[in-house]
Amino acid sequence: MGLIRHIANVPSLVLLMTSVWLSACSESPTPVQVKTSVSVTSALTAPCIGFDENRTALFGDLHIHTSYSFDAAANSTGATPEDAHRYARGESIPIFPLDDQGVAIGRTKIDRPLDFLAVTDHGEFLGERALCRTKGSPVYITQFCADYRSDERTGMMMLATVITTDTPARIPEICGPDGDLCRDFAQSPWENIQAASNAANTPCEFTSFVAYEYTGTPYTSNYHRNVIFRNESVPALPVSYIDAPIDSKLWSALDAVCDSTTGCDYLTIPHNSNLANGRMAPYMQLEDTDAAKIAYAQSRLKREPVMEIFQHKGSSECINGLTTVFGAPDELCNIETVRRMGERKTYVTREVIEEKLVVGQASEVTAECDEDRIGSNGMLGAGCVHATDFQRSALLVGLKEEQAIGLNPIKLGVIAATDTHSATSGGVKESEWVGAVTGEATPEERLQPGLLTSGIDGNPGGLAGVWAEQNTRDAIFDALLRKEVFGTSGPRITPRLFAGWALDEGLCQANDMVAKAYANGVPMGGDLVATNGHSKPKFLAYAARDPEGEKLQELHLIKGWIDNEGKMNAQVIPVATEEAGADSLCKVYTDTSFDPAQSAYYYLRAVEPETARWHTYDCAALDVDKRPEVCSNGAYPDKIREMAWTSPIWYQAQ
Repeated sequence: MGLIRHIANVPSLVLLMTSVWLSACSESPTPVQVKTSVSVTSALTAPCIGFDENRTALFGDLHIHTSYSFDAAANSTGATPEDAHRYARGESIPIFPLDDQGVAIGRTKIDRPLDFLAVTDHGEFLGERALCRTKGSPVYITQFCADYRSDERTGMMMLATVITTDTPARIPEICGPDGDLCRDFAQSPWENIQAASNAANTPCEFTSFVAYEYTGTPYTSNYHRNVIFRNESVPALPVSYIDAPIDSKLWSALDAVCDSTTGCDYLTIPHNSNLANGRMAPYMQLEDTDAAKIAYAQSRLKREPVMEIFQHKGSSECINGLTTVFGAPDELCNIETVRRMGERKTYVTREVIEEKLVVGQASEVTAECDEDRIGSNGMLGAGCVHATDFQRSALLVGLKEEQAIGLNPIKLGVIAATDTHSATSGGVKESEWVGAVTGEATPEERLQPGLLTSGIDGNPGGLAGVWAEQNTRDAIFDALLRKEVFGTSGPRITPRLFAGWALDEGLCQANDMVAKAYANGVPMGGDLVATNGHSKPKFLAYAARDPEGEKLQELHLIKGWIDNEGKMNAQVIPVATEEAGADSLCKVYTDTSFDPAQSAYYYLRAVEPETARWHTYDCAALDVDKRPEVCSNGAYPDKIREMAWTSPIWYQAQ
């Protein structure tokens, strides 16, 4: 794939400001100035009881929002980072509905506690929100802050306009000409977020990471990443999209303020690539030289080990119909997808015309992005589709780049998450979903089209899984770095994938199956090193069902490779099927079509039989005469297939 250099023509951006404020926002951003702060906590000095050198599966959520986020439904319920941790650990927290005084009177509780969590409130507007919401602040009585407080949706859109450009700037009206006022007022909420995480972190029992979301939405396309810190040593302030509006600048800015001598370490996780319109492609805003590309790849390989493959805004695994990828269609690519190639999409538009907000609709057919161009409006479920928008095809782009420069800039493992904005961390059960964002508080609201691929287009999201020796920050962080992680669409399925040249055909029957697989192969996230012989690689594909979920029906090995003509190919290989369902499925599979001259990747997908989609429960909860048309017109499937995905294993042709 060539370097993307051009921006396609885009429709009017979402605007909710006066012309004076919009003009002020066009000024150049001020670089963030931060110092590294260090908190002292007791270190774990001995392994946990139950430490397992063969690693155990842990489930968590590394992407949730609370009332510290500018766009969170939690602003209405008042849910805090402390509430998110309580929910994750099995306690009930406030939820909709609200009473006449605006107090949340509902309660919600997770079906099963999580093992780990990262609250990832947006790093962009911590100071702006504090200034406009704190009585007596230097700008509390300004017209901007009064308008911001007048309505939650209005306030959200006022701030969102800042990050729907690729030249973001702080708002001088409230931040001051140099932005220092907003940075000063961001310190208290950032310290509170850290305190909540550090208080909840209980080595060997429950892990909490200090984290935040980096939220770039240029031209209403997704360019979001979560930043996860290894421990309590973190920068004094988040490095936001306003401070570093491109991925390479984010890593360099974090490197400058995350002091390794004090133990600071971090990784980043891109999400919603399905809504990126090509902006997740590597080398954005870089010189078109091998040296620049190599430096970029080195940074990304060090700092960005995994991506989200699934969350409440849809699946990012794959899309059918890409002309650049050769292979048969995969019907499972259509489950909880926001866009399908060739499908006409209608979405809401908002723009200011003669100082008045005009709400309308636009319609377009989903198509591939033109070569070397990027699109817009992905966050509305619109715009063009690029190969890097989906994990399966993006991995192929990475293999091609590896052939060109010697390094793979898209070598990403996978996790899943909820991206809930209601503090309901890990609340993924289809029959008990209470909504993720503003406008999803009731069945009636959830069954309507929402803003930013929410409402009936959304879903409860998924979970992150890690294979770690124990439940501690270091063990889970290291699992993420080595990509020995997986994602699920909700159920707690535990998949494992190993590859080797001499794996025993009888491994599935061995009592020490995993130990032998580690001894003779590499796990998910690893590299299968080339051999001088003419062996064919073997794969141990295994998955166990969710103990409280459905039995497993299929295991698929997905292979992607670059053929001898340089073309990108993908294939779904059924390796195990049990129509009646099974508690676990296992197979040692040999890739007989393997060509040592072709670079390739492999990942495992475990699939359940059909079960009811979340909206069928909401439809059933309403009286027949109050059910919207979507409950009966078949526009959305009543059934889905839950699944889990492992990180890939890579083979580099010699």
